[in-house]
Amino acid sequence: MRSIDWLQLVLFVAALALITKPMGLYLVQVLDAKGRTWLDPVIKPLERLTYRLMGTQPEKEQDWKQYTIAMLLFSLVGCLFTYVILRVQHLLPLNPQGFGALSPDLAFNTAASFTTNTNWQSYSGESTMSYLSQMVGLVLHNFVSAATGIAIAAALVRGLARHSTKTLGNFWVDLVRTTYYLLVPICLVFAVVLVSQGMIQNFKPYTKAKLMEPYTTQVAKLDAKGQPVTTNVAVMVQAPKLDDKGQPVLTNGVAMMVDVPKLDEKGQPVMTNMPVMVDQKVEEQAIVQGPMASQVAIKMLGTNGGGYTNANAAHPFENPTPLSNFLQMLAILAIGSGMTYYLGRMVKNQAHGWSVWAAMMALFLAGVFLCWYSEAAGNPIHHQLGVAAAGGNMEGKEVRFGIFNSALFATVTTDASCGAVNSMHDSFTALGGFVPLFNMQLGEIIIGGVGAGLYGMLVFVVLAVFIAGLMVGRTPEYLGKKIQSYDVKMAMLALLVLALSILGFAAWASVSKWGLAGLNNNGPHGLSEILYAYSSANGNNGSAFAGLSANTPWYNTTLGLAMLIGRFLMIVPIMALAGSLGQKRIAPPSAGTFPVSGFTFVVLLIGTVLLVGALNYLPCLTLGPIVEHFLTAQGKLF
Repeated sequence: MRSIDWLQLVLFVAALALITKPMGLYLVQVLDAKGRTWLDPVIKPLERLTYRLMGTQPEKEQDWKQYTIAMLLFSLVGCLFTYVILRVQHLLPLNPQGFGALSPDLAFNTAASFTTNTNWQSYSGESTMSYLSQMVGLVLHNFVSAATGIAIAAALVRGLARHSTKTLGNFWVDLVRTTYYLLVPICLVFAVVLVSQGMIQNFKPYTKAKLMEPYTTQVAKLDAKGQPVTTNVAVMVQAPKLDDKGQPVLTNGVAMMVDVPKLDEKGQPVMTNMPVMVDQKVEEQAIVQGPMASQVAIKMLGTNGGGYTNANAAHPFENPTPLSNFLQMLAILAIGSGMTYYLGRMVKNQAHGWSVWAAMMALFLAGVFLCWYSEAAGNPIHHQLGVAAAGGNMEGKEVRFGIFNSALFATVTTDASCGAVNSMHDSFTALGGFVPLFNMQLGEIIIGGVGAGLYGMLVFVVLAVFIAGLMVGRTPEYLGKKIQSYDVKMAMLALLVLALSILGFAAWASVSKWGLAGLNNNGPHGLSEILYAYSSANGNNGSAFAGLSANTPWYNTTLGLAMLIGRFLMIVPIMALAGSLGQKRIAPPSAGTFPVSGFTFVVLLIGTVLLVGALNYLPCLTLGPIVEHFLTAQGKLF
């Protein structure tokens, strides 16, 4: 944990704090349908034209049901549009590599992924998607799914700020204004900055380069239809190596482990389907080209996270320099941080907005410190073997960024619903991997995704205020509004939907043949891989413990359903909560009113977040990364 890393952390937090107010003030202008921005002379005519083409009356507001239905219908049409593009991409232009159509299950998974702002990828981008699919089918959703999240947050804040009203704004106006005035202009500038750092932006075919030293590798054998050929093989597990006397063979006091067949209750080997591997000689390398900078800009600012390349932000084209790495991390949290200032300004209680920001920042720093410390400490087995661990755990990390920037990036991207990665989370230590996993299970409300982070945290605020009311024996109040049973039910429903989907799908996969077939690791780490996948899908994050082979019909389908549940079945009760709050009258503060700013409120909010997270997920986390940490300390690997 070097001093230069501490300095960078201070600079990052300071930069985020400095841009929070300007971003929040601009959001106030953008999300006010009658607000004026400095871009009005250029964009206002385009905005009016868009409304006319859509047949929208911008001055007509919607109640929570109308707002929600408009959002759901728009998302459904967008999902179907992307699905069709992916299924027929081989017939469309801008496909210089001649990539074929995606399978039905992969097309569904990808369409659901980008519609929900998840950007989970069961494929390698540079070897699967044409330029047209990337730009039209996927990047379109990068903008509108981010705008949708901001719109939902704005509707909830209006429900808090207004009183005795049924309307929460107009979804189409929020969608258009957020896209035109916020996302497109900032991404245009950011893309130019990224190009200045060396990121590519072109329409060239991939460059072929001859290798000086050709090599042979193993790849899956394909049948005539291009599908992998599989065969039944025994599932292998690790067990201590025994000597002639049946005693464990020790090395420096640690038992040597060997692979042995896993046996069922009858003593027979457990079999599973595995791809048949064949040798393939590699004599040239394909160097990726294409419109990358324009897609990476919205990938980060819109907390989308889907990588243009399979290596994502670890690829030197997607993340060329330390400055680009710093700016991309800052971009992930920029809008989400500004939303807290927007909250304070709209409810006319700026101290409340900063208190929510402070709670988020405290949780953020706790995650950074735990992940950073765990990775810097290195693998405990290396210590037991007497191997110097001064460099920490560098497995799966890009040497240009090192341990601190990898830990910081992993924390940032899972605090927000981004999912971009500059290192492989599956290679983190047990506790290092625990941090991004737990961040996603909390709903990614620590700064969070654009809009999604704020409305997710406000659910916890409602619960915190409710708990405070119970403790003092008075009807809970939030910003002068009584929090009643209906409001608490809607808040809890939003949280329980996530927990039920994450734990339900993970439990199903962990006891099913299709779920276990995708594992590359045994024991608690294998459980963590499954748990991470469904936490990522439901949290609309998109990052992965990449040891899981998820590009199968069962995984593609269940993960796609989890993404839709995590996005839309959470939004519906939140919008119902917004509608309920908007209709309430504001009561003057009294002696029993719990203040929603200051140190006490921040501590209560953090406690509520951790308490709910612990109650929902502690048992499965104990069986996954926590038990793996203790077993690793005893010399066991998985």
